[in-house]
Amino acid sequence: MTGKPGRTARGGAQTSAGDLLDLVRSGRAVTRGALQQMTGLSRATVGQRLDRLFRAGWLREGAGGPVDSPLGGRPAITLEFDGSHAVVLAADLDTRHARAALLTLTGEILAERSGALVVEDGPETVLDGLARWFAELLAETGHAPEAVCGIGLGVPGPVDSETGRVVQPPMMSGWDGYDIRGRLSRAFSEHTSAGTGIDTGTGPVPVFVDNDANLMAYGEQRTGYQDCRAFVLVKVSTGIGAGVVVDGALYRGVDGGAGDLGHIRVGTEALCRCGSYGCLAAVASGGAVARRLTEAGVPAASGSDVRDLLAAGHPEAAALAREAGRQVGDVLATVVTLLNPGVLMIAGDLAGTPFLTGVRELLYQRALPRSTAHLDVLTARLGERAGLIGAGALVVEHLYAPERVEERLVALGV
Repeated sequence: MTGKPGRTARGGAQTSAGDLLDLVRSGRAVTRGALQQMTGLSRATVGQRLDRLFRAGWLREGAGGPVDSPLGGRPAITLEFDGSHAVVLAADLDTRHARAALLTLTGEILAERSGALVVEDGPETVLDGLARWFAELLAETGHAPEAVCGIGLGVPGPVDSETGRVVQPPMMSGWDGYDIRGRLSRAFSEHTSAGTGIDTGTGPVPVFVDNDANLMAYGEQRTGYQDCRAFVLVKVSTGIGAGVVVDGALYRGVDGGAGDLGHIRVGTEALCRCGSYGCLAAVASGGAVARRLTEAGVPAASGSDVRDLLAAGHPEAAALAREAGRQVGDVLATVVTLLNPGVLMIAGDLAGTPFLTGVRELLYQRALPRSTAHLDVLTARLGERAGLIGAGALVVEHLYAPERVEERLVALGV
């Protein structure tokens, strides 16, 4: 059995160009001297491997940094990841609405589009619509399709990360087992006449698919809470789902089903969209609150309607949102006890003061003080952009992982 070429720890035979890029991107070593010290490689070897990264356009020289030697001398030239050599496309799909964006490799949104896309219309229609939006975003910003190194997509259902296919999604009729990656890649090519992506070397632009709550959690944790070792985000919209980030990596479970809080039984007889009775989503989701408001004479078709009512200060919507928060908080007491997170973030249509108040009431009442002593309970910082930023980060972290960098450099012939 052989290991991956060029990847060993300090003092080993080799450290790959991908490892050097990772050190620069993370800020752990940003000069040639620091790379030599971190890896144990010779100056010549470091130079050779950096040259490959320069030729690929992934690294550039920055301003002079601190002097490496205690004896003085000229300031060392710093090295920087060149985030301008490619772009990422991302989309966040909800049950009746979607957002899409074009992002830099460092997560800056360059252009954005949103509108109605209904998942029940099926994957062919929805993915074609997203690809059309992608083409419009590229045209708007003047980027060629070949500049796209990857596409990230968040969907409202459990996703097998190995295949990119949703697995028995309660709210995505007609999507179970569908080849989302293949269809979206083909649709993108059809709408843009794109061939090989600038950074992939060979083949079509890669597509990455994950659960929407996972990507929201990843986006929030990566941009604002990188030091938090256990981070939980709960999205409460049409359904209820959670994304969990542990030690900087998404926790997905065995086949992508981790975090499906909406289908925990809570002792009610309400019928859920999944076909079972007693699910948390049947009584505490945005859809459930919308249904109760409608029954009370306040028309609301979805969680987004509830969000609008809450923004307008509607008292009945606020009361029902607080009650829903209490029901979710009761379940989250178990989640917090099990995972012991440092941050519990509430996102989605119901995220706001009434719902958050309800969550805190039951969470702190039911959870042990030991579990909440170092816990921050708050609402999302990035808002509706969290999923887009998380999707972009997922693409970049995969494509620029050390082992993948080596493969891509070979494919590019550098």
